[in-house]
Amino acid sequence: MKRKPSTEATGAWIRLMRVQSRVLDCVEQDLKKAGFPPLAWYDALLELSRAPAGELRPVELERQMLIPQYSTSRLIDRLVDEGLASRRECKIDKRGQFVEITEAGRELQKRMWGAYSTAIEKYVGSKLSDTDAVKLSALLDRLGCSCGEMKLPPVHESTPSR
Repeated sequence: MKRKPSTEATGAWIRLMRVQSRVLDCVEQDLKKAGFPPLAWYDALLELSRAPAGELRPVELERQMLIPQYSTSRLIDRLVDEGLASRRECKIDKRGQFVEITEAGRELQKRMWGAYSTAIEKYVGSKLSDTDAVKLSALLDRLGCSCGEMKLPPVHESTPSR
C-alpha cells in the first residue's frame, strides 16, 4: 500500500505553491510598474550572460529556465525581435542554432536587477533573517530544489542574480 502524505506535508505543499505564486505575481507587478518586461526575460538574459561566450542552444536555455519548450521558443523570438539576443547557426550542426546575448541584452538585464533585487528584499529579505533564509534554503534543498551546479554568486548591490 502506498503511503499518503500527512496532513502536515499536504499543508506545507499548499503553502509552498501559494507563496511561490503570490511572490512571483508581486515581483512581476513591481517589474511592470518599473517599466520592465516580464521576469522570464531577465531569467533568460541572466542565463545567457552566465554562459560561456554568452550563448546557449535553445534546449540548454530551456533546461536552465525550467519553462516549457514552446514558451522558450516564443521568449527567444521576443528577445531577438527586441535586439536583446541574436540567433546564430551552429557551424558543426547546420540544423542547430545558438542564442547569444547582445550588449543591449546585457544592459537590460543589469538595469532590471535594480528593480528585481528591490522586490526580492521587499517580499523575502525583509520577512526573513539571514539565518531563516539559510534554514529555508536548506529545507528546499532537501526537497530536491537545490541549485546544485548553478552556484549563485554572492549578492552585492550591483551583482545581477536571481
